[in-house]
Amino acid sequence: MFLDKLQDSPSLEMINLVFQMKTAGKEVISLAPGDPSFDTPKEIVEVAHKSMLEGGTHYVHSYGTLDVRNAIVDKVRRKNGIRAKLENAIFITAKMAVFASLASVSGRSYEALVPDPGYFYSEPIVLTGGKPVRYRLSPSFGLDLDEIKKKTGPKTRAIVINTPSNPTGTVFGRSELRELYDFCYDRDVYILSDEAYEDLVYSREHVSVGSLEKSPERVLSLYTLSKSYSMPGWRAGYVVGPEERVALMNKLLEHTVTCFPPFIMHASAYALNSGDRFIQEFKKEYVKRRRLLHDRMAEIPALEPAEVEGSFYAFPGYKVKMNSRELSRKLLRDQNVAVLPGTAFGPSGEKHLRLCFAAPEETIERAMDGMKAFFAENP
Repeated sequence: MFLDKLQDSPSLEMINLVFQMKTAGKEVISLAPGDPSFDTPKEIVEVAHKSMLEGGTHYVHSYGTLDVRNAIVDKVRRKNGIRAKLENAIFITAKMAVFASLASVSGRSYEALVPDPGYFYSEPIVLTGGKPVRYRLSPSFGLDLDEIKKKTGPKTRAIVINTPSNPTGTVFGRSELRELYDFCYDRDVYILSDEAYEDLVYSREHVSVGSLEKSPERVLSLYTLSKSYSMPGWRAGYVVGPEERVALMNKLLEHTVTCFPPFIMHASAYALNSGDRFIQEFKKEYVKRRRLLHDRMAEIPALEPAEVEGSFYAFPGYKVKMNSRELSRKLLRDQNVAVLPGTAFGPSGEKHLRLCFAAPEETIERAMDGMKAFFAENP
């Protein structure tokens, strides 16, 4: 493994500071972690409980139980337009899915392109023996195809995209995804499409790039139940991709975790089959919180907010002469308000902050009160 090559994370540094303050008895008003404030719907919990009582606590296949794999295939065909079959689906936690997907397409001294700013994809690339190559997003945080083409080389095995995006809240359009897919198909490059926030889209249509092919061939589509169904602690997710790549991911699971808990899979199958109403209930609340956060950011002249098209993150720029790591630490120290520094998401995230509006409205109000006071004191 390549654990010694991993660098410290500015985001984890901030989360650890929050934990230290809370342990010391200090209140922290946090818009930092992407953890929904809602509990998992009771019906989903009851399915897991029933499964445990009925013996769903034994080993199962590394691919996942038949009911959850069928639910995955039905869902991506119905909702995402991906023409998947059972052999294209595997149940796996979303964060491990990134690692496993990269491992399945990796080669000796390979390279993979990752968005800048973007989620933490570089570390699993390093862990699988590859080299992460950052590609800058456009000024509006859309895909810059010229930049991607320029950064793609003979060692490139995969290009990672994330739509809706963490941290920027951007949703990529069909035409740019089509251009990216055609480019990758011609170059024999895989696309890893992280669609964790697929159900939290407000002003644009979510398009799965995997829907652009007749059957999974070049695209590995990654999903999670954490955000859509408020199930972050369940570690429930799945990948739909080319059969031979999914088979390699299964080998990885066989020799690491063996399998995931079947009672979690049964509950996940229920959510995928019958949980659209929960998604709509949560989304209705996120729409209100999005508007609240936007209105409160507009009260602060030092902030430069952009429209949040999807996810539950805002990624405003700011005008204060302070780098984002220093600013976020000072904001926490002076106002007990926790946000993530933009530089945690790559060099192009500098002079930005990530604010999560998965928190309750009261928390958002208090956090923005603190930020307003902070920027008034630090012009």
